[in-house]
Amino acid sequence: MGEYDASARFVAEATVEPEHITRARAHALELGAAPISAALGAQIALLAAVSAAQNIVEIGTGAGVSGLWLLHGAPRAVLTTIDSEPEHLAVARQAFAQARVPAARTRFITGRAATVLPRMNEASYDIVLIDADPEGVLEYVEHGLSLVRPGGMVLVPRVLRGGAVADPVKRDAVTTAYRTLIHETQTSPAVIAALSTTGEGLLQLTTVTETL
Repeated sequence: MGEYDASARFVAEATVEPEHITRARAHALELGAAPISAALGAQIALLAAVSAAQNIVEIGTGAGVSGLWLLHGAPRAVLTTIDSEPEHLAVARQAFAQARVPAARTRFITGRAATVLPRMNEASYDIVLIDADPEGVLEYVEHGLSLVRPGGMVLVPRVLRGGAVADPVKRDAVTTAYRTLIHETQTSPAVIAALSTTGEGLLQLTTVTETL
C-alpha cells in the first residue's frame, strides 16, 4: 500500500460518523444509491458550518446521506433537495424524520435538475451541492453559480471518480465531463476553485466578487 493510500485509509477509519447518518448510509446501499464517504461528508459539514449556511440546495438526494451531513454542519439551515427518483426522496424523507430534522428545515422536489434549477431564485443560497447526472454537471454548475449569493459555494463531490479523471486513457462521457469541468473552473477568471482528494474528490467553487 502506497503512502497516499495509507493516508486515505487512515482518514476513512478516523472519521466518526453520527449514528443517524450511518443508518441512512445503510438504507442508501440497500437502495443502490451509493452515498458519499464519511470523510467527504465531514468535509462538506465543515464547509456548511464555517459558512454559517442558512439556505442550501442539493442536486441528487440519494437516500439523504449528503443532506444529513450538510445539516449536521448547519443545523439551522433550510435544505432544498432535488431528485428525479421519487423512491429516493421517500427514503430520504424517512431518514430526515428519523434524525428528527424539523419538517420546516427540508423541502423535497421531484424532477430533473435541468428543469427545476432555472425556476429557482438567483443569488439566494449559501451552498449548492451537485451529486447527480454527471454528464450534465457542467450545466448544473453554471446554474449553481448563479444561485449562490456572493461568497456562497458550489460543491461537486466524486469529481475525481476514484482516480479515473487522472488517467488520460479514460475517455468515457462521465470522466470527460468531470475533466472538462475541472479544467474550465481552474482557468476561469470568474471563479475561485479548489480541488480536494478527500473521498472520490471534492471540487469547491465560489464566484469572484473583487479583484486586486
